[in-house]
Amino acid sequence: MNPHTESAPGAPGITGLILAGGRGSRMGGVDKGLQNFRGMPLALQTLMRLQLQSLPPQEILINANRNLAAYESLGVPVWPDSIDGFAGPLAGFLTGLERCETPLLLTVPCDSPLFPLDLVARLVQALHDQDADMAMAAAPDADGTVRPQPVFCLLKTELLESLVKFTQSGGRKIDAWTALHRCAIVPFDQIGDSPQAFANANTLAELQQLESL
Repeated sequence: MNPHTESAPGAPGITGLILAGGRGSRMGGVDKGLQNFRGMPLALQTLMRLQLQSLPPQEILINANRNLAAYESLGVPVWPDSIDGFAGPLAGFLTGLERCETPLLLTVPCDSPLFPLDLVARLVQALHDQDADMAMAAAPDADGTVRPQPVFCLLKTELLESLVKFTQSGGRKIDAWTALHRCAIVPFDQIGDSPQAFANANTLAELQQLESL
């Protein structure tokens, strides 16, 4: 429990999960979350961004599959996938839901360090207003089309049983699983929303571009 992140009155308990378990194959196999962004590892930038939220999570975890000691040095619990073989973000969702001790789990990737500071608050509001099982951010891409960002997701912890069944049957695609549940889509295309808020770095060149924003 972080003493600096007391929950807002009436707000549900939220655990934040930083997804850093990928292969980093498009970055040449480097551990993406440990690459520097503005002088700090991407995972640390993401952790700080969660702590600065207008509605911050009460606890933050990291999902990583290698260099665990380096991630543990950031000061929060680190858990590898419970599914073998770099099975993708959904394996991270599963790990987070298994370890989550709050009613809600927020997932964010380690490679999009500019995500909005009101991300949590807006997802919580949509989840409540639409009586949904999960809430997912959506953002405009280069051509202006607003597309879901499935790794920016707020999940009810009670979805664990559903995800266990889905992954045990061989399911690995986020979209296929989220389609089974009531999902509130939250567009971040309002006045004042940064069009680059959800930009991510898949390559070292893209990471340098992000630094220049």
